[in-house]
Amino acid sequence: MGPNFLAIDPDGCIDCAVCVPECPVNAIYAKEDVPENQRMFIDINAELAKKWPSITKSIDPMSDHEKWTKVPNKLEHLDRG
Repeated sequence: MGPNFLAIDPDGCIDCAVCVPECPVNAIYAKEDVPENQRMFIDINAELAKKWPSITKSIDPMSDHEKWTKVPNKLEHLDRG
């Protein structure tokens, strides 16, 4: 988990899709359902999942998650910190 992004490790993901309905802003897709215009996030997830700590238990959504649902071009705001 990073400052403003949750990364899913595509190498560790077992494609069970349990996380899909848990996302409060519907930002998680099963691998075969990732929209074409968001496929670059697969590589971003792979990169950042190696850098950030794993989430091992249920957590509350990020405090400002609702704000981000309507923000276009979110990639330019990604904090890789």
